[in-house]
Amino acid sequence: MIKQSYIYILTNRNNSVLYIGVTSSLEKRLFEHRNHLIPGFTSKYHLHKLVYYEQFDHIENAIAREKQLKGKTRAKKEALINSLNPSWSELDSSLCSE
Repeated sequence: MIKQSYIYILTNRNNSVLYIGVTSSLEKRLFEHRNHLIPGFTSKYHLHKLVYYEQFDHIENAIAREKQLKGKTRAKKEALINSLNPSWSELDSSLCSE
């Protein structure tokens, strides 16, 4: 059985800070971020709004994509988000097939 993996981009209420992460359970990870169960950057800057994600069949591919995106400029990350979510509305992680 293939275990799905995800890369995701979170932002804050003002869309002023971006965070890119990788996980094998997007719903669980979002719950952790939103309830401050993961100390650090996302908690400090109140990054709870899911604005982008991609799904992968292998964790290695998700990790490679995360590294690729982290190396991009903010403008390129914004363009990626705008291509699928131009309003930067909060996405529903339950739409993912976990």
